[in-house]
Amino acid sequence: MAATFLRSIMLQTIKTENNCLRRCLGKYIVQKMALAQLPLSASVPRLSYLIHAKAFSTVEDSQHERKKRKNNETDFSNIGRKISERIIHVFDEKGNDLGNMHRADVIRLMDERDLRLVKRKPSTDPPEYQLMTGSQIHAERLRLREREKARPKTGPTLTKELIFSSNIGQHDLDTKTKQIQQWIEKKYKVQVTIKKAKNAEEPENKTEELFNQILQTMPGIATFSSRPQPVQGGKAVKCVLRHLSEKEEIAYRQTQETQEGNPLNKKNENDKKSDILHQ
Repeated sequence: MAATFLRSIMLQTIKTENNCLRRCLGKYIVQKMALAQLPLSASVPRLSYLIHAKAFSTVEDSQHERKKRKNNETDFSNIGRKISERIIHVFDEKGNDLGNMHRADVIRLMDERDLRLVKRKPSTDPPEYQLMTGSQIHAERLRLREREKARPKTGPTLTKELIFSSNIGQHDLDTKTKQIQQWIEKKYKVQVTIKKAKNAEEPENKTEELFNQILQTMPGIATFSSRPQPVQGGKAVKCVLRHLSEKEEIAYRQTQETQEGNPLNKKNENDKKSDILHQ
């Protein structure tokens, strides 16, 4: 009797343990299958969130707006009725100073005279504006466009180099001088190196005379950026030519006008030309 009772208890215990193992293993298998069936996008929700967040970012937009606003401030154009400031300083179409005015009064004046409003000095306080006609705005745009074309391109000045011997023939010298003139007119610097001829008897100042001869073919255009100086142990002489600056060109023209108007100054004409060209 006791043996039967113990056997039934053991069977009941084994059955209970098996049921527990089944439940645990079943939960584990179900969880694994559920994870395997999930899409890849669901496993990385943060990546999708970051992508959408970047699409709505305002950093790049604000930088673009600042750049656009800065360009608009420098452009010469009619702003219409969009006057952001309440009080502005106004000049009329003839350049007369109208003083500080309320933007409503400015708009009323524009309607009465059929004028446009353009920015003159937006950085001042209050900012300066000018009333202009359509033809005045068109003429001013053309003038600014021509000035922009005439302005030299920014960046380092290019240097051209030319080397020849001191016993060069006159024809070859004229050819090289024309090449130098073309470079100077394009605002290049020109480095000229003259090698002293071998086994040739020539004056010591022959190379300097050649440099001066080249420079005298470009009056009012070129001057020395660096004066002639010996190089290569005295075997050659080198100098650099450049285009005259705007101030130097004005000074040269004024000197020419003064000499033409006063005959007494003609005696010193060559000396004054040399002083300007050899600055």
